[in-house]
Amino acid sequence: MNRRTFLKATAAGFAAASLSRSLVVPAIADAAATSGQAAPGAIALDIVRRTIEVNGRPASVFGLQQADGKPGIRLRAGDAFNVLLSNKTAEPTIVHWHGLAPPWPSDGVPNAPLPPIAAGTDRAFNFPVKRAGTYWMHAHTLQEQELLAAPLIVADPADDGRDEQEVVILLHDFSFTAPERLLTKLTAGKPGSSTMSSGQELTTGMKMGGMDMSGMKGMDMTSGGMAGMGVMSMDLNDIDYDAYLANDRTLADPEVFGVENGGRVRVRIINGATATAFTLDFGELEGSLVAVDGQDIEPIKGRRFPMTMGQRIDVRLQMPAKAARAFPIVALRQGGKERTGFILRPPGGHVTKVAPVGQEGGPVLDLALEARLKAKVPLAPRPATKTFVTTLLGDMASYKWSIATTPPLVVDKGDRVEVTIRNQSMMAHPMHLHGHQFQVVAIDQRRFSGAVRDTVHMPPSSSVTLAVDADNVGQWAFHCHHLYHMAAGMMSTFAYSA
Repeated sequence: MNRRTFLKATAAGFAAASLSRSLVVPAIADAAATSGQAAPGAIALDIVRRTIEVNGRPASVFGLQQADGKPGIRLRAGDAFNVLLSNKTAEPTIVHWHGLAPPWPSDGVPNAPLPPIAAGTDRAFNFPVKRAGTYWMHAHTLQEQELLAAPLIVADPADDGRDEQEVVILLHDFSFTAPERLLTKLTAGKPGSSTMSSGQELTTGMKMGGMDMSGMKGMDMTSGGMAGMGVMSMDLNDIDYDAYLANDRTLADPEVFGVENGGRVRVRIINGATATAFTLDFGELEGSLVAVDGQDIEPIKGRRFPMTMGQRIDVRLQMPAKAARAFPIVALRQGGKERTGFILRPPGGHVTKVAPVGQEGGPVLDLALEARLKAKVPLAPRPATKTFVTTLLGDMASYKWSIATTPPLVVDKGDRVEVTIRNQSMMAHPMHLHGHQFQVVAIDQRRFSGAVRDTVHMPPSSSVTLAVDADNVGQWAFHCHHLYHMAAGMMSTFAYSA
């Protein structure tokens, strides 16, 4: 099998595995890699079924939690990721440690190389945790839509002396409809153009555009590589969800965090939504953006910060010395009036109810902020030894999505790799690389030293160049983090030749 055939076969296998719960489990020679024998002191992490309330209705969802019910994991940089993951549900599944760089067998993509974890069994993990940061964990199947996700925070020991409260928020989009049915609706192959009006429905509750035109108010369509496109030539959202959640709650009953007057707060926000981009609006509070995707940047002050699916932001806040009111922080759905969020409440602060639907649509994400970001610890300067051009293709009408790379994306250990991604579709795509961090080094061919991250937003008609050090051997997933785009074909590999 040549490299091109290998890459196509691997990508097809990844996409097929992500599409269904009926996952084929091949024999694995390395029995130790699939055993439940954990190292001493392992953290017990359970995959469970649980019930939450959404819009007054009970909803059965997944969870990733420790024995005390706490979601996710908190570690310190330099720790071992010593975890025993137990599947206590009736379905096979697998979990990806998004943002970490484990050995390839621990990555958590179905059959790449390990099979899903069968119902009632467990799997041990033990690898070094290198960088501090805001990461997360999630299923690499459609179960992600059913909230099989949780925070994964790696604290920096250098922050031990900092007088700072931490708030962790996991955003999600929620539907009472099963994810398999959502995907079936999207891939039904309805005739028509992907430039249909925002109100034209594919099926009940599913819109081809999903776009509220008020979200375009004040938007400069020449930014972010959007020059020359009419407003209706873009598709913003595939699915109109039943609810948008922050830590499993809607704005009808948001989580309220008590904060100190004059205190400092570090807000770690994870966009765990499967198909929804947000802009975080901090309202009256001006924040300092200090990290993206877990990697420190030169701080940028602001009140609104965009984030696509899979991305994370860390924002430091200085609370007012004295306030008689609480401070809502809301996540605005891109192009829609829907929103979710949470509340920061100083002592005695009055909490005002925030409607889950606003007056105007959320901003459309572009690359304006990305172009301003600068890594605190950039990659060491060196010329690229291999370069690739990756083209993102597809359309809403057929709902077929793909990645074409020239030449095939095969690297050798030790390479400095540059990948230029060109989005030739009319939808944005959050592109995520497993097992590595990359640095954004060009936007629309303009070179600069940008942020180090693992997920980059790709608006329509844009071009972004990423620099990557090939230092973690494996056949790594490289895909769109829009769950349904990935399941419909937008998945490939960053493959090592040996």
